[in-house]
Amino acid sequence: MRWGTQTTVGAFVLGGILLAVGAIVFFGKFNFFNPVIQAVIVFQDSISGLSIGSPVTFRGVPVGSVERIGIQFQPNTSTAFIPVVIRLEPDRARIARPQGSAPLDVEELVKRGLRAELNIQSFVTGQAQIDLDFDPGSEPVLHPDISGLPEIPTKQSVIQVAKQQLSQLPWRELADNTNDTLQSLKTLSEKLDEDLPPLVDSLKATSDRSAQAVQTAGEAIKALEARLDTTLANINQLTSTADGQLNARGAELSKLLTASDHAMAQARDLVADLRTATSSRSADRANVESTLRDLAAAAASLRGFASDVERNPQLLLTGRKP
Repeated sequence: MRWGTQTTVGAFVLGGILLAVGAIVFFGKFNFFNPVIQAVIVFQDSISGLSIGSPVTFRGVPVGSVERIGIQFQPNTSTAFIPVVIRLEPDRARIARPQGSAPLDVEELVKRGLRAELNIQSFVTGQAQIDLDFDPGSEPVLHPDISGLPEIPTKQSVIQVAKQQLSQLPWRELADNTNDTLQSLKTLSEKLDEDLPPLVDSLKATSDRSAQAVQTAGEAIKALEARLDTTLANINQLTSTADGQLNARGAELSKLLTASDHAMAQARDLVADLRTATSSRSADRANVESTLRDLAAAAASLRGFASDVERNPQLLLTGRKP
């Protein structure tokens, strides 16, 4: 009976030990079949927000975590280095590699351009994380005297570059320029306080004059409208009178036009008769020419008789002797 009790107690103790070992293995991230790989990342700037257990990601994919954080200060150069030991889990990142090669060769990846940068994980909590990525164009800066672990070089993150650029800004000059600008604004404000009241009074007087001018123009427009109405009424009356006179004189104008047409017809007939009479073949023209010749001969005879009478007046009494 006693032997059975001891066996039961030993079994419970052995089971507890096995459970404890299993908890340590699974919850403590121990992996005996696929061991983790350690590497070191050396920072020189502040790593505020980074703590043990912070994630290590590759392009957003978790591949490990921060295991240890230290600091080394070199008095001769007044330089502080912050080595951060990380643990990489190869089962989370599969890399095509030849048979027999190392499962994850950090040094080979560094030669290919693997770099680490510190980024903010959450702007609310301020927690930071380490991001890994390939950047073959950046020159690696290694620190072999700080740690014996494989080192992953660092590169500046976007936030660090922004901080550096902000730190290089001439804040003193900007502050002086801001003070000068504020002083100029103050002077301008005081000047406006002095100049605005007269300007406002002038604007008010101008506005009053403009209102008076508008009122005067309105009155003139009203008077002009009355005159225009009278003028339009007179024009309408004149138009009506002219229409009446034109209607009354319409018959007379028609008669006058008829008489004019008749006179023109008679004038055309007279012109035709004159043309006929003056034609070279016209009998009337021949008679006229004969009559003119006879008249010319009679005139010649009279001139001859007159000459004889002047020489011998007695011819009036005796006449010519045959």
